[in-house]
Amino acid sequence: MVKVGILGAAGYTGGELIRLLINHPEAEIVFANSESNAGNKVYDVHEGLLGDTELTFTDEMPFDQVDVVFFCFGHGKSEAFLKEHDIPANVKIIDMAQDFRIKGDHDFVYGLPEIHREEIAKCQHLANPGCFATCIQLGLLPLAKAGLLTRDIAVNAITGSTGAGQKPGATTHFSWRNNNFSVYKLFTHQHLHEICQTLNELKPAEAPHVVDTLDEGFEAEGISVDFIPYRGDFARGIFCTEVVTLDQRPVESDLAALYKNFYEGATFTHYSDKALDLKQVVNTNKALVHVEVFGKKVVITSMIDNLLKGAVGQAVQNMNIMFGLDEKAGLNLKASAF
Repeated sequence: MVKVGILGAAGYTGGELIRLLINHPEAEIVFANSESNAGNKVYDVHEGLLGDTELTFTDEMPFDQVDVVFFCFGHGKSEAFLKEHDIPANVKIIDMAQDFRIKGDHDFVYGLPEIHREEIAKCQHLANPGCFATCIQLGLLPLAKAGLLTRDIAVNAITGSTGAGQKPGATTHFSWRNNNFSVYKLFTHQHLHEICQTLNELKPAEAPHVVDTLDEGFEAEGISVDFIPYRGDFARGIFCTEVVTLDQRPVESDLAALYKNFYEGATFTHYSDKALDLKQVVNTNKALVHVEVFGKKVVITSMIDNLLKGAVGQAVQNMNIMFGLDEKAGLNLKASAF
């Protein structure tokens, strides 16, 4: 049985993580930390868990009693936390924030199972990918590995309101979000860093470099991912379209075969021969991908649930891999038809 600790357990990701782990056959939550809610029942905050657990929030952090700890912090807090606290070397860490997703002076492995399963299985510290980054990458990875990304990539993706976190803001109130639609962080979304890092890691050496438009002093010497994010008027899910222009006109069936072959061993990522709709993945850990060809242009559609495959579902998937468990353990979630 894997003993689990959760930091930042009162937010959206903390609540979803608890929902998954209390139903996980091989995991036990030892503590759910929240200083502001210490002493309160988890279901007092995450009301959908009433009747499912009697777990109580705590302000304590008994790291010596757990095998793994999940960081459900906001961006920037994980690195600061590790500078101020000692976590035993034998305790694995799964970080939900962006602090360690970019390679640098740390030992965190980027946890995208579709390409890093072997590294994940051996790692002690894991950086869970971002939600937009997961959805966009899964749409592009087969083309990147095949060396077919030679021109700028146009990406449009819409996310549900839970992607903004639990803390209320001007663009998250129901009266503003409902029946509304808006764009934000044009070409500057923070997930571009990890997207470009992965595409450059996977592409053949002779293929053009994918330039990161967020780098200081950026000059367009290579190809870019031109990403436009949108806020949707729904609660959860990400729906993404990517337009790629190839050097030669492709055969659609060949591209479909490329994607099916690439994701043949993927537990939760599947290629669809039919056009997609968001309800196919909401409340599941699935990622679905579909391609269509228009001359030399390829339109890729990819979609995930931002809180599950885009966050804690993928984190539990990674935990399963790290501890040698069935990758689907605790993640047998089904989409609703309605």
